[in-house]
Amino acid sequence: MNKKLFGRRTAAAAMIATLCILPMTTIAQQTRIVKPKNKYKVQEDVSLGNKAAGEIENQFPLIEDREAADYIERVGSRLVAAIPREFNEPAFDYRFKWVNASDINAFALPGGPMYINRGMIEAAANEGEMAGVMAHEIGHVALRHATAQMTKQSSAKNTLGTLGAIFGGMILGGELGAQIGAAGVAIFNTRYSRQYETQSDMLGARIMADAGYDPYDLANMFRTIEKQGGSGGPEWMSSHPNPGNRYEAINREARYLRVSPNPIKITRDFERTKNRFREMPKARTMAEIIKESGSRETSNPTAAGRYSRTVPSPSRQVRAYTGTSWVRVNVPSNWREFTTQDDVQFAPEGAFGDQGITHGMMMGVYRSQSGNFRRDAEAYVNQMLQANSYLRQENRLSNRYLAGRQGLATTLSGRSPVTGRDELVNIYTTQLRNGQLFYAITVVPSDEAYSYSTAFSNVLNSIRFSD
Repeated sequence: MNKKLFGRRTAAAAMIATLCILPMTTIAQQTRIVKPKNKYKVQEDVSLGNKAAGEIENQFPLIEDREAADYIERVGSRLVAAIPREFNEPAFDYRFKWVNASDINAFALPGGPMYINRGMIEAAANEGEMAGVMAHEIGHVALRHATAQMTKQSSAKNTLGTLGAIFGGMILGGELGAQIGAAGVAIFNTRYSRQYETQSDMLGARIMADAGYDPYDLANMFRTIEKQGGSGGPEWMSSHPNPGNRYEAINREARYLRVSPNPIKITRDFERTKNRFREMPKARTMAEIIKESGSRETSNPTAAGRYSRTVPSPSRQVRAYTGTSWVRVNVPSNWREFTTQDDVQFAPEGAFGDQGITHGMMMGVYRSQSGNFRRDAEAYVNQMLQANSYLRQENRLSNRYLAGRQGLATTLSGRSPVTGRDELVNIYTTQLRNGQLFYAITVVPSDEAYSYSTAFSNVLNSIRFSD
């Protein structure tokens, strides 16, 4: 036997063994992440998140800028594609939108909806820092922390209250978390546990590395947020409790990750979007937005009315209504109007009060949720059903022209808690040129539907848009 050859073979075998062992050693030193116990089905995360998203998007001002929207979707999609297989839920619908708020903040809802404040990108030094916060939020969603915390803290009977409490912490924390309760999204100040924060930090670092970013940027963003948070403390940090030595822990974790030698840092889209936002008028703070929204929520324009058993029929004479910037319409002269920023209601005396209208019409604008007209129409109908639990949908959305535009319509019915009579509600929708959904709704007791049919038809035929 040739001893020299044997020695070379032994050395080569040892080298191969070492190369095989090194990656395993690296993987072994990564933080082990285990999904928390969760009694809820995955689909319940999706349902809860979608419901909350509807509330959020009706309350917070989103930035309607196609280039900026496409950019944040691209960054988000890159991160989602890097979620480890064991934490990837096919049923989740990750989507990303900008909120026109100055606070350094971002939050995600169960099932995938995520919202990034304009203030976040304005504070970030590079795309990696912004993506780091997004990766952290994706970690919360992928690990199902919201429903896991509900599992720990609540019984099934108190699911909605606890979910609102968690959202209060995720979105704003503290005093603001309580204020948003007026819009039905959050009630108390509850925050994710430090254990969950650590899990999201570690998973976020892994996602960043696999997506081509530098996990060190996530650690750096914490310091950026702290420096720019002001004396009151940054919103994002106040709603995400520090598990201790966060900066050091992420940097330590990054040593065991395969980070690109040329990670994504400053990109043309990052700088372009940042500059576009800087050219926009100054954004309000979340506190200002919520204060305004809360006042709208609590001020019901029809609340001063008194319901009557006898309601006058629609007048044959009409008058022009031009009280909004988005629609002109002719309505019966004996109908009063109640206008807010996003809608208008018409009703005769005796048909309006603190629970809305019993006879008449409503028109308004609904912010697009998906960019798809049919899905937005379905989302609006579902929102109406949730807000009026006594109603049931009688048929699917069907094609119907409104003001010369392709639209969709459906019918709801149920026993009115105000009149104690069966109520008939018809919803007509179409799309405005800016992508928003326009709706027109007729409301009348079923046994009076015939006497109102001509008036309703005349009003619908008179609609003219100003978009």
